[in-house]
Amino acid sequence: MAKKSTRTTPEDSQASTTDSAATSTASEATQAATSTTDDQAEQMTAVDPTQQITDLKAQLDAKDDQLLRAQAEIVNMQNRNKKEQAALLKYDGQALAKDVLPVLDNLERALATPADDEAAQQLKKGVEMVYGHLQDALKKHGVTEVAAAGEKFDPNIHQAVQTVPVDDDHPADTVVQVLQRGYLLKDRTLRPAMVVVAQ
Repeated sequence: MAKKSTRTTPEDSQASTTDSAATSTASEATQAATSTTDDQAEQMTAVDPTQQITDLKAQLDAKDDQLLRAQAEIVNMQNRNKKEQAALLKYDGQALAKDVLPVLDNLERALATPADDEAAQQLKKGVEMVYGHLQDALKKHGVTEVAAAGEKFDPNIHQAVQTVPVDDDHPADTVVQVLQRGYLLKDRTLRPAMVVVAQ
């Protein structure tokens, strides 16, 4: 059997070198093309740092504004709650005082009734005592009578139910007569006084 020759001829060596050079050149060209494409993509997607900083500052300012508004709203709510609580404490018992006023009116009417015999006088003294204690209890809790007779008419605390002509004793807009007493709870009108006013 004849042995195959493994010798490399100069032509074969030259051909191999040429192929390697061609492959290397093609690889370099591919890499260069890829590198150029990557550079272009990076340039296209790159954001201007100055613009990015400006955008971030605008977002931060917006968030700061939202935070300040939220904090202001919380402070306002707290102040409102404090005022409401103070008003509740200040005018505590208003409904009860309002309900007691008709009782006071009835006691006044009872005291205005003449007592002829001794039994009626004793009863009247008892009513006077109840009336006095009730007035003291109301005063202790800030309920006071509205000043009316002879005073200048004030629509905040007086309710005009009748008018009479002006005379020497009663100038215009003066309370001539009190038909029903009015009361204040501290600085709030609990019930206006029903009055007759000179016009």
